[in-house]
Amino acid sequence: MSLDLRELLRLVVERKASDLHLTEEEPPMLRVDGELVPTEGPRLSADDTKRLIYSVLTDKQKVQFEETLELDFSLYMPNISRFRVNVHQQRGAVEAAFRVVLLNIRSIEELGLPAIVGKLALKPNGLVMITGPTGMGKTTTLAAMVDLINTQRRCLVVTIEDPIEYLFRNKKSIIKQREVGSDTHSFATALKHVLRQDPDVILIGEMRDLETIATAMTAAETGHLVLSTLHTPDAPQTIDRIIDVFPPYQQQQIMVQLAGCVQGIVAQQLLPRKDGLGRVVSTEIMIGTDAVRACIRERRTHQLNTIVQTGSQYGMTTMDKSLKELYSRGIITYETAVSRAKNPQEFRNL
Repeated sequence: MSLDLRELLRLVVERKASDLHLTEEEPPMLRVDGELVPTEGPRLSADDTKRLIYSVLTDKQKVQFEETLELDFSLYMPNISRFRVNVHQQRGAVEAAFRVVLLNIRSIEELGLPAIVGKLALKPNGLVMITGPTGMGKTTTLAAMVDLINTQRRCLVVTIEDPIEYLFRNKKSIIKQREVGSDTHSFATALKHVLRQDPDVILIGEMRDLETIATAMTAAETGHLVLSTLHTPDAPQTIDRIIDVFPPYQQQQIMVQLAGCVQGIVAQQLLPRKDGLGRVVSTEIMIGTDAVRACIRERRTHQLNTIVQTGSQYGMTTMDKSLKELYSRGIITYETAVSRAKNPQEFRNL
């Protein structure tokens, strides 16, 4: 039986999986609610994986992949969905991961995010970061925030993504989506020119390097709202990661800059639901209060956890408190909550 990629991608959507993995010596694998599940198809040979993957690549993409051995792009399959695709090589075999990008953008409420996330999205300026490990819904949260801006504000939003995932239609706002590789050469290049495009809001798919982070902070300081992501588990580590990207002689200046522009950090993770019906989001939220800004300015990041614990009147919450709430509402199991807690012993005491 000859496998067809279109049918495999249709299966991904039907099974409500988040990812499809095509790997040599394995059947096509789905990630359902965070767990890898094999399909009933045959094990794939290296020829199978290459044929399936190359069936959706343009000639230009094939040349690019064969030169660099890495390729990221977005793929639209009519009547199925959009996908974020990473093609790579493993022990000589061409392999790929397909991540489902839902066509409809869900609201902050539908995602189960706290209302404070919506308030951060509507800030007039400053830096808002969504953090967490890969595959924890950061892009989906950003899309919900941009959609809220699009619904409520008349402004110009420029997104710089690698690749473009969610597609936005203009409502009250004008949204320009630029893809690294096809619309611009890099995040840093796009950011260097973005301020001349008269944006009110700038979305950066990921703050990857010193130049991107520095330009993002400058934009946030100069009256723009900047939304971005980092692969960090919580607010203190996010602050440290940003500062540590810079050489020691620049760090004092960066701490002052960051303290001045940070509006909030939302750390999130997705957890399997107790009823087996998908996953639910758990969040830790830090808001840029005077106390938080003072800690960043003086690099007392070890004190940020205490401020978050005691800052509920500002909308702050710790990851452990969020987990406790999900457990007490019967949405996740006790074992899940303890396994994802920042401090398992303290969580048990909660």
